[in-house]
Amino acid sequence: MTYGSEQHQEVAVDDPRPRRGFWFGVIVILVKPFMLTFTKPRFTGRENMPRTGGVVFVPNHISHFDPFVLGFFIWECRRIPRLLGKASLFKLPILGRIITSAGQIPVHRGSAQAADAFRDAVAAVEAGECVGVYPEGTITRDPDLWPMTGKTGAARIALMTGAPVIPIANWGAQEVLQSYTGKLRIRLLPRKVVQARAGKPVDLSAFEGKPITNQLLHEATEVIMAALAETLGELRGETPPKELFDPRKARSEEQE
Repeated sequence: MTYGSEQHQEVAVDDPRPRRGFWFGVIVILVKPFMLTFTKPRFTGRENMPRTGGVVFVPNHISHFDPFVLGFFIWECRRIPRLLGKASLFKLPILGRIITSAGQIPVHRGSAQAADAFRDAVAAVEAGECVGVYPEGTITRDPDLWPMTGKTGAARIALMTGAPVIPIANWGAQEVLQSYTGKLRIRLLPRKVVQARAGKPVDLSAFEGKPITNQLLHEATEVIMAALAETLGELRGETPPKELFDPRKARSEEQE
């Protein structure tokens, strides 16, 4: 199956599908028909996603709908995504059972269990899985929806495991479900174009073999976020800002 116009096709249709298991199979059965019915997927850069082995992918976050876009995209890359997500989602009656059983990883922010997500993510990558980390930690506050400055989790996982980091930009999910509007309004019709693009692996060679300090992690994260912004710029056909939006700096300026 193909998506998008001919100039955007890099699909290796003969690549075998991974063994998905029962619960992830349930997600595929539910999400794929929904996405094909209510959206117009445009997926590019799939040749940049390794077909085997541990990998960390880092997406930008523009909407509560983009996990559906990203999950579908990763599946079409012939990988099974394991996304880190807010622990509250895992407590929902039906959805929580499905995503837990499908191997997604809860993040317990600000609690004694906060380190569990990092431990589980490292273990999954070392086991050869495809783990997704939202480096911004939340939906972007940038007025133009560019990525914000990132947190260091993805860099730490990558440097500890030696796994490649793949930036994945997505765009269009905000047209289906806008964030920070004060109301939940899903707009499925007319069908919206949703795009995802995998960039080339981020070059972290300058940080390999060095002690993993906070300074090194912050520097590696800046490289990762620059690559993610560049990939989103390619997707949008625009030039990303030279300096990414820093929510902590913005809050500090508001308080002055």
